[in-house]
Amino acid sequence: MDRDLKKRTKKFALEIILLVNELPKSTIGFELGKQLLRSGTSIGANYRSAQRGRSKAEFISKLSIVQEEADETIFWLELLHESGTMDTDKILELIDEANQLTAIFTTMVINAKKNRK
Repeated sequence: MDRDLKKRTKKFALEIILLVNELPKSTIGFELGKQLLRSGTSIGANYRSAQRGRSKAEFISKLSIVQEEADETIFWLELLHESGTMDTDKILELIDEANQLTAIFTTMVINAKKNRK
């Protein structure tokens, strides 16, 4: 599962990069794009970091960051979609994927906390 999530979060980050590159060259496009780029690409980076955690507590802490970043990414994607800044089915696909990643990482955090002992 670890290898699949590494690939999946990297693929997600690449899709976010491509989407941000297509945003309108406007103040809204730049600002929303900057936020989306930061949160959407940090999911994979922080997941990799969590895998290298030196303790269970550090693993849980870093995995919690992954969970938060995935949820934040949903917010920025929803703003892009609902504001009409960009109208594409790709945004809806990315919202779906971000929701799935959020659910996966939420479950992982819950299970890691249960098995902390």
